[in-house]
Order: sequence, then structure tokens, then C-alpha cells
Amino acid sequence: MKKSLFSVMFAALFLLVSASLVLAADPPADPKKFTKAGLYVTSKEAYDRWSADKDGVKILDCRTPEEYMYVGHAPMAYNIPSKFITHDFNAEKKEYAMKDNEAFVSMVKSVFKPGDVIMVMCRSGHRSSASANKLTEAGFTKVYNIIDGFEGDMDKDAKSPTFGLRAKDGWKNSKVPMTYALDPKLVYQPKK
Repeated sequence: MKKSLFSVMFAALFLLVSASLVLAADPPADPKKFTKAGLYVTSKEAYDRWSADKDGVKILDCRTPEEYMYVGHAPMAYNIPSKFITHDFNAEKKEYAMKDNEAFVSMVKSVFKPGDVIMVMCRSGHRSSASANKLTEAGFTKVYNIIDGFEGDMDKDAKSPTFGLRAKDGWKNSKVPMTYALDPKLVYQPKK
């Protein structure tokens, strides 16, 4: 009896450890995606973790409201932007400048608890890395960077039909649910 109970407990522990290892991505190759907590998932892994524990796993989209609305988003993702578009065009970089959302951490604190499992997503994994670091510094202990972001990485294969597009990995390319519909409980709404 004791031997079979021990075997069952050992098997359960093995499955638990194996599942946690399977559901966490290796550190990313791109150092801009590293975080202080060292917790990483891919979009597919984040979706699987959320699906297995919808009350315990939170998805945070730190992109701008414009990206969230026009490019699409994960249906369960809270949109709390870490940066805003300034509309000041930088001709050298060929992009609009961004500025920090000074209220980012306080806004996250108003929605999530420091012990919540939070998986942070941006376009490609860079802003989400910086956002995850801000949350870790603020006392959040289980903050993961979704390393492939919503749109994924650029296809750099010149022979590929998707060359130059964000067609590698990412939430929108991973065959997991996405939407353009806006849920008032999840969208960014600045205080009036």
C-alpha cells in the first residue's frame, strides 16, 4: 500500500515538474528580450497556460491602444500601454517616436496583484521585456515575457514570400484566438 502511494505521488510530482518545464520557453536569442525575472513563454505557450488556468494566468498587452485596436489582440488580453505614440516622426529611424506611460505600473497594480502570473505581450517581445522588468522592480514576482509578441519577428529570408514581414511566430501567426473586438473591461481607458 505504501509503495503504491509513493509511486502515485512520485508520478504526480514528475508530471507537475514536466508540465512546468514544457510550458516555459528557453531564454530568447535576442538580448533585448531578456528580463530580470528570466521567465519566458512563446505566444502558443502563453495561450496554453491561460487555457489551463483562466483565472490564474493573466495576459497583459502593453502595446499602444492603436496597435491593440487596429492590428488585433488576444481576446483575453488587458491593454495597459507601456508607451504611447507621440506622432513626432524620426526620419533617421523611419518611425514615430514613443514616450513612456508614466502611470504604467500603477495602472497594472490597479488590475493585478503582485503574486499573479502575468504574461506580457507587445509587438515583438522588446517592449514587453522592458515592461516585465518594470513590474518585477515594482514587486511583481511571476512576470513572463511573451518572447515572440503579437506580430512575431521579421522574416529575414530574402527567398521567402513573406520576406520583410512579421510572419515568424507571434500570437497572430500561432493559430491561437485573436480578435479586433474591443471589450470595455479590457481596453485602455485613461482616467477622465
